[in-house]
Amino acid sequence: MTVADGGTASQDVFQGGGDVGTLMRSHDWAGTPLGDPVRWPRSLQSIVRMMLTSRYQMWMAWGEDLVFFCNDAYRPTLGVKYSWAIGQSAKVVWAEIWPDIGPLIDHVLRTGEATYSEGMLLLLERSGFKEETYHTFSYSPLFDDAGAIAGMFCVVVEETERVINERRLETLRKVASAAATAKTQDELLRAVAAQLSENLTDLPFTLSYLFEANDPSARLAAFSGMEPDHPIARGALDIEDTAWPIEPIIAGGSYVIVEDLATRFDALPTGAWDRPPHRP
Repeated sequence: MTVADGGTASQDVFQGGGDVGTLMRSHDWAGTPLGDPVRWPRSLQSIVRMMLTSRYQMWMAWGEDLVFFCNDAYRPTLGVKYSWAIGQSAKVVWAEIWPDIGPLIDHVLRTGEATYSEGMLLLLERSGFKEETYHTFSYSPLFDDAGAIAGMFCVVVEETERVINERRLETLRKVASAAATAKTQDELLRAVAAQLSENLTDLPFTLSYLFEANDPSARLAAFSGMEPDHPIARGALDIEDTAWPIEPIIAGGSYVIVEDLATRFDALPTGAWDRPPHRP
């Protein structure tokens, strides 16, 4: 990797860039594999300056250690990692999704060919827990002053809101269509449950109970996301039930939020995920 003679002052390398630029100016780069920014290759200095001044979401990784950089626009995606991610290895920053993105980055570094992914699901831990997120992005090679591949550059658009909203609207459309052809109450509930079974991402499971007039109990009328003999699919609920408390409903309430599902049941359907929900 070629080092530029003289270089530019580190303050110039990180000129502008909002809060991320300020953070980079104060960062102890001497304690990273890249060393003092004054001695960085001109190619690295240039790409960092370009990235910091862009309003598109961007991040990059440089060198054998894949040292992580990003710009201000990328902060929402970085989330709680913002305070420590700059200057760390990208493998550490995105450890939870490295099995997904690592092979793509490796391809770029080995071949010099860019990649493109559209609406890719990435389970990020940017808020302290795994979160369903979707991103359209391209990974491109970065070159040092000698023309050798020295890193990877990413331009990304987060599309989480669009993807989830479109999926949910499609489910509502299908539910409305199914409901329009139902002739009885039970047929309606079964038709709706059949459509909900096609979206186990948003609704890992559902249970529909019917209350009869002057009867302090409810019978199971439809379900989705589970087999009919699943332990939580109780055929009937009464006022004494503690797992699915219906007393507040009978007393006139419109709904009850049931917390801590895992403590109420030994096993719960997971739907499209690898773990069950803990609350509605």
